[in-house]
Amino acid sequence: MKTVKTKKNGLTRRAFAVLAAAGICALTAAVPETAAAEGPELHVFKSPYCGCCVAWADHMREAGFSVKVTDLQDVAPAKAHFGVADGLQSCHTAVVDGYVIEGHVPAQDVKRLLAERPQATGLAVPGMPIGSPGMEQGDRHEPYEVVLFGKQGHSVYARH
Repeated sequence: MKTVKTKKNGLTRRAFAVLAAAGICALTAAVPETAAAEGPELHVFKSPYCGCCVAWADHMREAGFSVKVTDLQDVAPAKAHFGVADGLQSCHTAVVDGYVIEGHVPAQDVKRLLAERPQATGLAVPGMPIGSPGMEQGDRHEPYEVVLFGKQGHSVYARH
């Protein structure tokens, strides 16, 4: 097997993926005691170069969530770790109170999820629809669906 080294730190890509997955596990296991006082803690895994992810995190903060951001050069290991299927993926992945939030899911839908507590892995907005939180472009809006997903399959949770 050929070893490919990254330019930045000399780790093989496989070693980096293993370390990234281990870091994700460790990070999601530790919930600060202050999270409850500030609102539900939402931990976002994103690329350091993605502005729409920053805008979505700001949307969630404005809605009362305590947001923690972890920048990853490759978000694919996080998506795999949290069970986000290829067809549901977007640019960032977050976790909140045992649920996975993939992509530009509106805060109101995340709050509803946390209130209803369905048996599911989480919510996803596949792709990057124009007009979704973090993807605002003036008056332009594409209709999109928020998908509830998990071991039972997936279904439409909300339409916007």
